[in-house]
Amino acid sequence: MPLRRGFFFWLLPSAAILPLWLLVGWIVSDAGGWALAWVLVIAIPSVLVGQLLLTLLIRSRGTVRHTRTVSWWDAAGVGLWHVLTIAVGLFNQTWFWPLLIAATVVYLAVFWSSLRQLFQEARPSVILRRYTAPATAGRRDPSVVVLEEKRDPFV
Repeated sequence: MPLRRGFFFWLLPSAAILPLWLLVGWIVSDAGGWALAWVLVIAIPSVLVGQLLLTLLIRSRGTVRHTRTVSWWDAAGVGLWHVLTIAVGLFNQTWFWPLLIAATVVYLAVFWSSLRQLFQEARPSVILRRYTAPATAGRRDPSVVVLEEKRDPFV
């Protein structure tokens, strides 16, 4: 529970810290001019927007807002994506492209998982549908009178 709660509070600050790490990693690894262009034009905006989108999807769920903890799927996926993003920021010549592809694939999986969890929580439960569904014609209570208004379509 403390780990998942920590991820809940880490989601928003990580939207600023991870893009900043990509710039710091470029400085530390002395990657070159083209890498700086890639960092400034593609990496920083995509990590910033991607993390903000994930934060919005994850924090939109009622269970996450109520308990202030993310699910285990969110913690594992976001944690793996952050580790891969940090590794990409080291600009290792041999591992850069495999790490970048892995980070992109993991991000898409976490995005899809968060979206699925959000839709799963948003749909009404079976119990709620059973007790709030309108009564069918065969099971109506004879003491209840239901009046329906029908409009003339030509008026």
